Amino acid sequence: MDEAIAYGKAHGGSELKKQLDLALDKLAVNFGVEILKLVPGRVSTEVDARLSFDTQATIAKARELIKLYHAAGIGPERVLIKVASTWEGIQAARVLEKEGIHCNMTLLFSLVQAAACADAGVTLISPFVGRITDYFKARDKKDFAVSEDPGVLSVARIFRYYKAHGYKTVVMGASFRTKEQVLALAGCDLLTISPQLLDELAKANTAVQPHLGAHATADAHAAKPDEKFIPDAASFAWQLTDDEMAHFKLAEGIRKFAADLRKLEEDVAARLKA
Repeated sequence: MDEAIAYGKAHGGSELKKQLDLALDKLAVNFGVEILKLVPGRVSTEVDARLSFDTQATIAKARELIKLYHAAGIGPERVLIKVASTWEGIQAARVLEKEGIHCNMTLLFSLVQAAACADAGVTLISPFVGRITDYFKARDKKDFAVSEDPGVLSVARIFRYYKAHGYKTVVMGASFRTKEQVLALAGCDLLTISPQLLDELAKANTAVQPHLGAHATADAHAAKPDEKFIPDAASFAWQLTDDEMAHFKLAEGIRKFAADLRKLEEDVAARLKA
């Protein structure tokens, strides 16, 4: 934090807003650099959620973050720029991927978002399991067996679609609520799992059977893959609007990400003024 504050003051001139923007970017990268000292793979660094509907601003911010990583000695192969899966965010990712800047598309709740991301050639998507299930549990006032879990079924559907149509985009299931959801998506390209659930899995005396992928032994989600389609802006907007859950959860997620950033901005701004 101290280093980020100093960076903002040194490079932001006399304008507090410019100092704040630079300090926040440097802070995000500083966290990423520290994480990369501990893990051999990649780290995701998120673009300001308030830019989710501005393609050019998202592109510019991603480039700035990658430059900061480069200055810290970290190459783009170790960084995923995390962008909300709006139409504008996906089009930004299309441009960034062509420049060798890899993207992790977040707040993804529907097949139309996944199809647009695949067509854009993004590196990775992180479709949310738990948030989808949360929505339907609250709406329907019921719990779901894992075989009928809406979040699990959504990710399995996207995974099958990608594999059936030869897309290279990696599917990383995210936002798990239970270890059963994790086990039900065994065989997915990647899963991002909380420490609590990793601990529960470590203590569970349960055989892990791949349900997805070439080595699936028990595909509980077997179904014919959806036909290939390539959304344009209009069809994307309509299909997202027509999916009440996806439309609601995308907007809610952007609002919550933005609210968290505003809290951080207040703290950093106070330090800059001190």
